[in-house]
Amino acid sequence: DFRYCDALTAADRIMTLKLTGKTIALKHNLHVTFMPKPVFGINGSGMHTHISLLYNGKNVFYDPKGKYELSKEALYFIGGLLRHAKGFTAITNPLVNSYKRLTPGYEAPVYIAWSERNRSPLIRVPAARGEGARAELRSPDPSCNAYLAFAVILKAGIDGIKNQIDPGEPVSQNIYTMSKEQRKSLGIESLPSTLNEALLELDKDEVVKSALTGHILENYIEAKREEWEDYRIRVHQWELDRYLTIY
Repeated sequence: DFRYCDALTAADRIMTLKLTGKTIALKHNLHVTFMPKPVFGINGSGMHTHISLLYNGKNVFYDPKGKYELSKEALYFIGGLLRHAKGFTAITNPLVNSYKRLTPGYEAPVYIAWSERNRSPLIRVPAARGEGARAELRSPDPSCNAYLAFAVILKAGIDGIKNQIDPGEPVSQNIYTMSKEQRKSLGIESLPSTLNEALLELDKDEVVKSALTGHILENYIEAKREEWEDYRIRVHQWELDRYLTIY
């Protein structure tokens, strides 16, 4: 875990960690991977991102008199993350493989909701208050470009503050054990389930797109669509194992 710091420094440290880890491993004839889901059947690798806002050295998210001891700004920020979660997922979870991690039952978030301590929703607010008050976004994975990911995350949260987006009530139940009908009654939607679906959601979200300059956004989407198409047309081992001797 990294200690808290500003977003740019955090992104620098993440990139340094990746490069350093791979370099050291290579010297020992090993390989470090930041692939989100390298092994089926066990938990994948996430990059849970803890976020707070400071103004004049004070944590804006904390309000001892506020609901849940959180400020209105904190709740609105969470509201922005929830509203734009589908739109920024193609950036925070950029690989075809990213969506093999985002499945129920493996401690990875699938459902767009928030909680105080429950770990099944997309966003958790850890118990710490005071200067430690923060929101934990649990969906990003370590294959993402941290600079782009933090840009769209902050843009979504700030849009929540600007437009006073209500995050709704926190969810205390384990969402993984809810039925589809229960989730629907609570208004709990799901993150995109494939890279293609995530790209379609990104294309619809003008706020998220505005966080990235035109040429970065255009080149990113083009590259990711090519990646998805390359994956889509391949015949995978699962298909051979499943169908070859039956049909």
